[in-house]
Amino acid sequence: MIALLVAALAGCTSADPAGSTPDRPPTTTGPTSTAPATDTPPATTAPTVSPGTGATSAAARVMLFRSGGFAGRGDAVTVEPDGRWTMVDRAGSQRTGRLNPADLGRLHGLAADPRLAAEARRPTTTTLCADAFSYRLTVGTVETGYVDCPADTAPPPATQALVELLLRVTG
Repeated sequence: MIALLVAALAGCTSADPAGSTPDRPPTTTGPTSTAPATDTPPATTAPTVSPGTGATSAAARVMLFRSGGFAGRGDAVTVEPDGRWTMVDRAGSQRTGRLNPADLGRLHGLAADPRLAAEARRPTTTTLCADAFSYRLTVGTVETGYVDCPADTAPPPATQALVELLLRVTG
């Protein structure tokens, strides 16, 4: 499933006329499983910071990977700096679109929020939920995420705002 997702994402960017670098596969902080998609999501919400992380750029590529849930989701959303977006689901189905100017402005504002880098440095925690959605967000070189579990601590606010925006605008 992951190989299919990576191949689909790589195919989306290989024909990019701007000559941008190909998407890299979503990163995880927990062990990788080959179990069926209906298993529980990873037990960590470990945000990570890639080397060279500083202030995030409003013109950075934004990638979101949503996994878990009762049905075993596996959706990847990539938004280019100009607002073009691609969503690939776990079955490999692909949808594309473009953010309207208001949503693109909001995305750039949230992507430049200095709280993202701070949220990415939060310590690893274990989730108390099974079958909850796990979100991994990459903005430029900053990687952060959380598990959407009401019993856990509150999700990081800047990360959550970006996730909610991306899910709303990409349907």
